[in-house]
Amino acid sequence: MTHRERMLNALGRKPVDLLPRGDGLWGETARKYVAQGKLKENEDHVIHFDMSWRGAGWLNSTADIDFKEQVLEETEETKLVLNGNGARLRWWKNKAGTPEHVGFNVTDRAAWETQIKPRLVKLDRRRIPFDDYRKTRALAAAEDRAFCWGGVAPFEQMHPLCGHENMLMGMALDPDWVKDMVMTYARFTVMHLEELFAEAGPPDFMFFYEDMGFKEKPFMSPDMYREIMLPGHKLLFDFAHARRLKVVVHSCGYVEPFVPGLIEAGMDCLQAMEVKAGMDMPKLCRRFGDRISFFGGIDIRIIASNDFKRIDEELERKIRPVIESGTGYVLHSDHSIPPEVEHDTLRYFFEKGSRMAQTARRA
Repeated sequence: MTHRERMLNALGRKPVDLLPRGDGLWGETARKYVAQGKLKENEDHVIHFDMSWRGAGWLNSTADIDFKEQVLEETEETKLVLNGNGARLRWWKNKAGTPEHVGFNVTDRAAWETQIKPRLVKLDRRRIPFDDYRKTRALAAAEDRAFCWGGVAPFEQMHPLCGHENMLMGMALDPDWVKDMVMTYARFTVMHLEELFAEAGPPDFMFFYEDMGFKEKPFMSPDMYREIMLPGHKLLFDFAHARRLKVVVHSCGYVEPFVPGLIEAGMDCLQAMEVKAGMDMPKLCRRFGDRISFFGGIDIRIIASNDFKRIDEELERKIRPVIESGTGYVLHSDHSIPPEVEHDTLRYFFEKGSRMAQTARRA
């Protein structure tokens, strides 16, 4: 089978000869591998590790795309930036990480309706990365790898605008405001994807990023998810299904309580199932494996131990029950690849994990 066939079969809960595989390297990780001579400068990670898919197409959801970011404060390690959403975020300068939320111009419905919403209701082709999408799509096709459109959905479009605290307080105190943001961003995304796919062709599947949980708890109740978030997700997922595209939903944090609602909205595959947040892939498979496939769920802390025996045990414990259940699985960590993971460990993880499809069948 080709990488593309494996990937689409896994998402469709059909048999594969080897598990499709892939992951994302932190910038520090890639630089370490280059310094060690394990990776060439600017070498393609997908080719080097023989990953199963490529992705492109992330839309620019910033409200004012003409705004030039302003550095308000700067130290040797961080910089405080004002961006086109009116958000003041403090970023690390020399390493990856989530920014500190310092302040937001949008904290309520009035600011949303006057400052932001009018900027999001019209198509703007500058928001669409046509060239990168075309190039990556053609490259994936030439390599027989799967190609996905990847980008954020409403939860990940709202909180950069108003911050988690204002957004979540809005869900409790003014849910109609947050519902309006959800549906505005969902329609915004569909409008721009219609333009992209009509001009550059559709992908093989869709990958939506929605980090809706933290350690052992989601950001909202399941009822609030259903009332506020689900209609926007359904609009997006219906758009994908109308084009016969499977839908992968990524969420860091503990989101098990949302899975029934995500399935109702049309999710086909759950990713990344963060172990340290409380997600347990075999448990999820027992509950939902007759309806969705799974993608990730392998504890990055165990991979980062660089202990091949522990990695073998983790693969056996997590992947075998999923495969034997008859559902689909894509090999990936439960997060991404930090510099603690050695190059040869990552290669071992991919090669050993991919063969689990064969050993599970023999068993």
